Parts: sequence; structure tokens; C-alpha cells
Amino acid sequence: MGKVLSQHQIESYHKEGFISPINVMSEDEANAYAAKLKAAEAKYPKDLTGVNRNNGHLCFKFLDDLAYHPKVLDAVEDLLGSNFSLWGSVLFIKEPSSSHFVSWHQDATYMGITPRNFVTPWIALTHSTRYTGCMSMIPGSHHKDIQPHQDTYGADNILTRGQEVTNVDANLAVDLILKPGQMSLHHAMIIHGSQPNQSEDQRRIGFALQSFMPAGAKQTIGDNNWSPVRGHCSQKGHHYLPRPQIDMAAGSVQVRDQSNQNFSNILYHGAKIKRDY
Repeated sequence: MGKVLSQHQIESYHKEGFISPINVMSEDEANAYAAKLKAAEAKYPKDLTGVNRNNGHLCFKFLDDLAYHPKVLDAVEDLLGSNFSLWGSVLFIKEPSSSHFVSWHQDATYMGITPRNFVTPWIALTHSTRYTGCMSMIPGSHHKDIQPHQDTYGADNILTRGQEVTNVDANLAVDLILKPGQMSLHHAMIIHGSQPNQSEDQRRIGFALQSFMPAGAKQTIGDNNWSPVRGHCSQKGHHYLPRPQIDMAAGSVQVRDQSNQNFSNILYHGAKIKRDY
């Protein structure tokens, strides 16, 4: 039995590669975070679109609060132990009636992290259903090695390269239905994706902490820019990413921009095309 997760959930994570749903906060609290995001988008329209949907926790206090939410960290500790760091964050937003989707892929493919046993919490700030384009997982697929990915650069594919694992049996997929305030946890190696948002009036907003790294994890491409979270994870070449004290302070924006450039260098390493994702 862990701090948040039951023994059954912990065993299920290791067997299936994901856990869902996990209650983090009330729907009212999640709605309040969504409202803060909407206000921030209105005030800083260029800072929460495109590549700047990455690492928003480094310059927006409300996203930092989400990233360090005690229940999120306790659940991660149940899986990784008491020593872990945060690599980055991504806002995954699908607008109503959009054609944007996420192809079948494994997170660990281009992140340049070894070993590949890190975990990603995905926090729902709005309803995430089949209709709005929730994530779907292929159970047990994390037990395989990295599968061949094709870089499609598809216009509607919101992954960096539009990377896709082919020959996936979608009939095996499990949809992760989440209410606002719930999260899922998934393994770096699991094959997953999501479909477009078919709703005419509902945004689908997810905040992914991608990812929490256990002690001993090493960055093999790019700079080692991590935020220490719990315990001791320091290592040679580690660059500490400070938490923001206020929204959009000049120093925080500089840290985010440097981190996003490093993010880009890592995720697009060896790519033919570089996009604003």
C-alpha cells in the first residue's frame, strides 16, 4: 500500500503500464485551474501556444502548483520511490471540433533518457472522454522495446514529429476517461494516442508532467535540465530549474525559453523537419 495508490494499482501499473483514474482534486478546483489558464492565455497569448505550451510550469505559478501538487507527487513516489526529479511539462489542448490528434507512440522514443522507466501524470482540467479525444493505451505494450516510429509531420498530429507506431491493434486499446480533477499515470514505454475532439463547445485540456525521473536516470541527448522534486537525484551536469515566484517574471521566462530550446534540440535530434511544437 502506497501513500496514494493501493497495492493493486501499483501492481496494475507494472503489469498494464498505466493507472486511471486517480482523484487529485475536486471538479471545482480543476475548473478554477482551467479558469486561470484561460485568463493567462488572454493576458499572455503568445506564451501558451505552440512551443510555449511546453514547460509552462517554469513561468506560471498556477502550473507550478499543479506540477508540485502533493497528491501527484505522492502517487509518483508510490511508483518510483522517494528520489525523483521533473524533466518537463506539456499542455495538451484540443479545441472544440478540431481535427488534432495524437498518433500511436511511445514517449521514451525521442526523449534521450535512460533507463526508460519514468512515469508521466496526465491531469485533466476538463472532461476527457472518447467524445473530446481522451488518451487510449495499449495494455502491456511497455514490456516491449522501442518500436519503429515513422515521422509523418502530419499537420493535424500534435506530436513534435507526428511520430507514429504502425501495425497497432486498436481493438486492444483502453480509453482513459477522466473527469476534471482526475489524472492518469503512464509508463514511458507504453504505446498510446488520442483522437480528435468532436465536441462543438468543450475544450479538452490536459496537463502532462513529462516526466518524473527516478534517481539514476541520465540525459543522453542535450543538456540535463531537471527540477529536483524529492530526495536526492543530483548528478554531474545537472542544471537546476528554479520554481517561479510570480507569473512571467523575466528570469523565469528566460529559464523557460532555454529549457524549451533544449527540449526542441532533444526531441528533434536527427529530424528532417523542426516544427513549433
